[in-house]
Order: sequence, then C-alpha cells, then structure tokens
Amino acid sequence: MLHELKVQLEGTDPPVWRTVQVPHRATLHRLHKVLQVAVGWTNSHLYLFHVGGKVYGEPSPEWESEVYDSTSTTLEEIVSEGSPSLLYEYDLGDSWMHEITLQRTLEAEGKERPRCTGGARACPPEDCGGPPGYAYFLEAISDPNHEEHNAMLEWVGGDFDPEDFDAGLVDSALSRR
Repeated sequence: MLHELKVQLEGTDPPVWRTVQVPHRATLHRLHKVLQVAVGWTNSHLYLFHVGGKVYGEPSPEWESEVYDSTSTTLEEIVSEGSPSLLYEYDLGDSWMHEITLQRTLEAEGKERPRCTGGARACPPEDCGGPPGYAYFLEAISDPNHEEHNAMLEWVGGDFDPEDFDAGLVDSALSRR
C-alpha cells in the first residue's frame, strides 16, 4: 500500500509543491528523507512533524519539550483518509513549513518504493531566510538593478530558475535510495 501525499511549502507565491507516493509503513523519519529529495533540500538542518498536537522528530536529550520518536512512528499510525493534514517543519531557524495532505491510498504496482509523481517550482535555496528571505532573494535576482542582484546570484552559484522542476528527475533520484 502507498500513501499519495501532496506536500506544499507554505509562504511561497506561486506555491512550491510536490506529489509523492510513500509506502504506508514508512516511518516519519523515512518520510523526512523522501521529502528532502522530493522538495530539494540538502538535509542540513533539524526537522519536526506536527501532527494533532504532538511533535515528532529524531530522539535527542536537547529537546526542551516532548518530542515523539519519528524513527519508530509510521505513516499508517498517524495518517488516514479524511484526517487533517500534518505539518513538516524543516530548518528550525528558517522554519520552512510544509503542509502534507493525504490524497489517496493505492495498491503498489510492483515494489513499494517512494515516488514523485508531480510538482511545481524549484525549492528555495538553503539558508535564504525562510519565506520572507526567499521573497527578497527572488526580488533581487529578478532585477539586474537591485543592489544585491550580483551577490545573490553568486551566492546561489550563478543561476536560479524559480520555475525549474522535473518530477522525472526527482523520481529517478528517489529510486536510487
């Protein structure tokens, strides 16, 4: 069985989103790894899942409040059709929030593996400052007269197309994991 999930990055306009299929027995930690590939993050920061008033993450004595174990909690334990969405928070400093909604549950055709079946727009660059920083970044790179145009392009490696996304490439990357 696979859960087909729509993942939408909050605070981006137009929205950055992905549709992924994940085995229903996958742990939240495994979902985190799938999301890192599907959305395009670099797995450089901590993450949390917010589900029905509970918070899930990797076990650590450093958490100041109760955080349930994402490495042993499965999707089938917390996600069901008709249930409310869950939130995935990545990079607790920039606080990128992703709304995850179960679209449907389906039978796997062959081996159960994560897949990316759709999406739109490029992932914001790591450490750009969350949604407000990303908006500023896009403003700067789109205006050659902006005082930080060249610096932002250099910082991001010379080029950034906010519309660039290829579900086939993402699915291929997920198949190698």
